Amino acid sequence: MPQNGTVCSSEVRIGHSLNEAESQHVASRRVMVQQCLQQHNISSSVDEVPIIAVLGSGGGERAMIGLLGSLSQLSEEKLLDCIMYLSGVSGSTCCMAAVYKESDWSIRMETVKQNIIQRLGSGKVSHSVQYNKLKKMCERDNVSVTNIWAACFVSSVVKEIEDHLLTECRDQHTNDPYPIYTVIDKHCKHNTLYKDTWFEITPDECGYSLTGAFVDSKCLGSQFVKGAKTEEHPEIDMLYLQGLCGSALADGDKIRKWISHKLQHFFKLSEEKMPTKEPKMKEGHQVLCTLLELNHHFLSGEDHRNHITKMNELLKGSSFILTCIMKFCQWDWGTTYNFLYKMKVDEVHPSILKSKTRQYEDAGLLVNSPYFSVLRKERNVDLIISLDFSDGDPFETVDKAAQICKDLQIPFPTVEHHGTHEEPKDFYVFNDNPNAPTVIHIPFFNAGNCKGEVNMWKNRYQTFQSAYNDKMISDLLEKAGLNITNTKKKLLREIEEVIKKKKEHS
Repeated sequence: MPQNGTVCSSEVRIGHSLNEAESQHVASRRVMVQQCLQQHNISSSVDEVPIIAVLGSGGGERAMIGLLGSLSQLSEEKLLDCIMYLSGVSGSTCCMAAVYKESDWSIRMETVKQNIIQRLGSGKVSHSVQYNKLKKMCERDNVSVTNIWAACFVSSVVKEIEDHLLTECRDQHTNDPYPIYTVIDKHCKHNTLYKDTWFEITPDECGYSLTGAFVDSKCLGSQFVKGAKTEEHPEIDMLYLQGLCGSALADGDKIRKWISHKLQHFFKLSEEKMPTKEPKMKEGHQVLCTLLELNHHFLSGEDHRNHITKMNELLKGSSFILTCIMKFCQWDWGTTYNFLYKMKVDEVHPSILKSKTRQYEDAGLLVNSPYFSVLRKERNVDLIISLDFSDGDPFETVDKAAQICKDLQIPFPTVEHHGTHEEPKDFYVFNDNPNAPTVIHIPFFNAGNCKGEVNMWKNRYQTFQSAYNDKMISDLLEKAGLNITNTKKKLLREIEEVIKKKKEHS
């Protein structure tokens, strides 16, 4: 794989094997995992070292802070170094983006955590900075609602504009778990093409996890025809990636109204600051307001003919900025050039290969946890630790994963749980399938860390709400930490069981 700073490969890779960079990372980290387990009096050869993956679910800022607290406590308990993979969707990817911004973050976890907490508590991104970021994003091809969502909402939650690139962390995390960000292909989800739905993004490669079609991560967004790059476009940055992964924080109507309000504010701001330099801004604001009203009336089933007439009048002599505005009217998420365009790949559905662009969105819209990235057979994961920060049914993610695995004939343990939905336990183990990894499921708010107050804690931390204050962040970190402390002995016991099974089958 090309190193940081080089031009991306011009070829698409079809195959299920791991890329070279990931294979090397796993091989070198096996020694670190072995040493970590020895500290807990668990012995194994390097070959018998279990491949352990931690999954962070979605859940907005609750998931971001929950995963941060979990990783911090895993470090405190001397367990973080036994983790091979860290994978997330939606809100958890905001935590991942924050920690992987720091090289070798896991060996200085406390400092990294405190820096993130300080930023979340006191940081702020001004409207003008958000506006300038969005304006820069609009210069790219394939502008979609994701650009607005990332520049406006995500930056407000994480309290910074993250311009650094995913591939900039190559070779900077030899002491950390290997990161996997997960999204889904929107049209594959709607067409129930579940094998083609799961799309993973790592520092080295991006692609369809179960299909086995990948491209260098530097090339995500570049144009390809028949497997060869035809036009190179700038690599996406981490702010956009978080917007891509975290676009399911609320129902569509609520997001639409929020974005509408934000965009109107931006155009009013630009008129006040640049009344003479940008003569088309006022016109742009009028078009935008009319467009948003038209969209709202259309979706509500109301008469929108007057708005169409007004829009046609405003668009006479359309300028560049008006063209940019019109791109938002489709409300498409994650529009990206398709690197599989016009290829012939037997395992990929023909509808994907015929499409010049694809739309990627929050995996939480299907399953709110990244099971299918770590269930790639080639990753040989032995143990999955599911940290579930979802709201609602505490077993929904693992139940859905089990059902889809059954439909796709992917080995997965039988999922049976007898804890109540109102007061779930803090530790569930599913391990009856010898051909599947053991799955440990830990609901965030449970009888162990909330002691009869689960519903109170759920109600306090909604998925879609304003940024948390210092007290809320502190309390949430504590609850996340308790889930690790309270289950440490059980975690170690299951790790020992996994090693025992590996020895029996070696």
